[in-house]
Amino acid sequence: MSIWNRLLYLIGKRPTPGPRTYHVDVSESLQVTLSTLAQDEGRPEHELIPELLNAGLQQYTTNERLWKKWESLSPREKDVAALVCLGYTNREIAARLNISPETVKDRLETALQKFHITKRTELRVLLANWDFSEYERQR
Repeated sequence: MSIWNRLLYLIGKRPTPGPRTYHVDVSESLQVTLSTLAQDEGRPEHELIPELLNAGLQQYTTNERLWKKWESLSPREKDVAALVCLGYTNREIAARLNISPETVKDRLETALQKFHITKRTELRVLLANWDFSEYERQR
C-alpha cells in the first residue's frame, strides 16, 4: 500500500486499506460478454476485469506507439513499408514506384530501424492488422 493510501485510510478518508476499485457503467452487450467470459473461465467477473483492462491498455498503447513510429517515416519509406507488408519483393516494389531496387533496400532499412526491428518479416508481423489495401490500388 502506498504511503498516500495508508494516510487516507488512517485519517478516515478511505474505508479500507485494500486496493481501490472503480465502478464503470458498461453497455448491456459488454456486460453479457464479460459474464460469458467469466463463465467460460470459471472465474468471477471481478477477477477478470483488471486483466481485461490491462490487456486493453497494453493493446491501445502498442497501437499508439506503432502509429507514432509510422508517422515518423518519410512518404517513400511508408510506400516501401506498406508494399512489403502486402508481400511485394524489393524488385516488384522498385518497379511499382519507379525507383531502383537499391533505393527500395535503403528505404526499407531506414523504416526497419525506425521500428527497431531488423527483418521485413518482423515488419509484416508487427503491422499484420493494418489495412494497406490503399497502397495496392495506387500507381
